Amino acid sequence: MAFSYPLTLPGQLASITITPTSRVGVSASPFTGQQQIYAHQGKFWRLSAATPTLDRAEAAAWIAWFQKLNGPEGTFLIGDPAQTAPRGSGVGAPVVDGASQTGLTLDTRGWTANESGVLLAGDYIQLGTGSSARLYTNLTDVDADGSGLATLDIWPQLRSSPSDGQTIILNDTVGQFRLAQTQSPWTWRPPTLTEIEFEAVEAI
Repeated sequence: MAFSYPLTLPGQLASITITPTSRVGVSASPFTGQQQIYAHQGKFWRLSAATPTLDRAEAAAWIAWFQKLNGPEGTFLIGDPAQTAPRGSGVGAPVVDGASQTGLTLDTRGWTANESGVLLAGDYIQLGTGSSARLYTNLTDVDADGSGLATLDIWPQLRSSPSDGQTIILNDTVGQFRLAQTQSPWTWRPPTLTEIEFEAVEAI
């Protein structure tokens, strides 16, 4: 049977560690210690997570979910459960302002005019849904101008150019990930309890 990816999580997590990962090379002189920095384009999310202790039925749902993913083949949606809403006001109906955008900034419109702090540093945004869902961090405090415009500094870089007018999702933001390994083991603790840990990497 063919499964439709990305999948959603089959239950709650007990813990999650989210790791923004950058490809930056450092070369240091063996004589002076002076460093040269090479910032490459690679920026992506990694995470490790663990389920709570599961009863038999809960464990069966998780185990089947991992097997549907078939290691790194399939993808799933996940976000930061500690930040399901922005700290900024988020007021308005923000959308992408202009097509063909690339890089580490995003022009937006549709915010409430002259609103301070529509987003704060560390707030997440999501572009796209389902198989196109991408997760970004807003890096600076953002105010909307008199026309409801705002430019966001984001991490990582845009995965693709969003369309003009595309909705910017602020709540319950998620990105698309795949398992980082081909094995999906679980640990059984008698008499019936199970725990599962896994690692994943952004699907790019």
